[in-house]
Amino acid sequence: MPTLRAFLAPLGLLCLSSCLIACTTANEPTPAQAPAPSTPVAPAAEIAPTIPAELKEEFIQAQVKQGFTRAEVLAFLDKATYNQGVIDAMTRPWEAKPWHVYYPIFLTEKRLDAGLAFWKKHEKTIAKAAAKYQVDPQIIVAIIGIETFYGQYTGNYPVIDALYTLGFHYPPRATFFRKEFGELMKLVKEEHLDIDTLKGSYAGAMGYGQFIPSSYRHYAVDFDGSGNRDLLQSPEDAIGSVANYFHEHGWQANAPVALPLVNNSKAAPKAKVWAGEKLNYKVADILTPTLALADARDLDVSQKALLIELEQADHSDYWLGLNNFYVITRYNRSPLYSMAVYQFSQQLKEQHASKK
Repeated sequence: MPTLRAFLAPLGLLCLSSCLIACTTANEPTPAQAPAPSTPVAPAAEIAPTIPAELKEEFIQAQVKQGFTRAEVLAFLDKATYNQGVIDAMTRPWEAKPWHVYYPIFLTEKRLDAGLAFWKKHEKTIAKAAAKYQVDPQIIVAIIGIETFYGQYTGNYPVIDALYTLGFHYPPRATFFRKEFGELMKLVKEEHLDIDTLKGSYAGAMGYGQFIPSSYRHYAVDFDGSGNRDLLQSPEDAIGSVANYFHEHGWQANAPVALPLVNNSKAAPKAKVWAGEKLNYKVADILTPTLALADARDLDVSQKALLIELEQADHSDYWLGLNNFYVITRYNRSPLYSMAVYQFSQQLKEQHASKK
């Protein structure tokens, strides 16, 4: 395969986001993960807006085709309640913050200590999952840490209410969340979950790894051999399921994830910064004499890649994202989220190795 000895910039020009063991005043958990406060009482019209009859019937018919009776679907709908707090949370995502504000929320010593303790406690399970699914162990540990602080903050929204609210009352993504509402109905039946006590995020994600219903149904595994797939109470099942998710989305073990770049020009790079689309660029489309790898290495320039921009207080840092970075974005499409996961995983890897 064609390779490129990447341009090496003078060290004096480097201005990069380093992998930090952060000392921060940010509280744990993150505001996005913390148990939600009680939603203020809103006017009656906001608490229970009416579902259009056609939309309701469309959902009923779709579920009937999946094997449910009309009575079962109606009973499921009757259990759901509109929650204005879900809409409020959906409209203020934390990923909207610039990188220099975003990363200190996640890259903290407290989270790192918790991650190392979790890794030590579940060492054999993590090693087994990493080997079986060919996924680097530090990524498994990082995901669970970023998502729920190792199961401590899994969300306080009734999952049925969250998905009902978004599926029927949030037009920008209603179709997607209505399908997830239907998937929840299947999941509850398949896994014998108690819908009356099932809690999760404002987006209807559940358990240690924050799986939405469709992901739970398709990627969860019974990794502790208990006979059921329990992502809510079993860290072993969560570890195996996160590893399986990454495996199914094309993770390449021991392959690079993202590489820091140096921009030797005052102008912005010619390549477009990645914004969630499918990978259209190759490495050769991104690297130029003025946008170089910080550390020279042989790199297949024909492989697909993306350009990441991290907004600092007074400048922007640039990174080259490779296949494994893109796989992290399959978990959460925000490049800031994916970079936080990656940098946290590197902290975990380094510290875990040093303690052996």
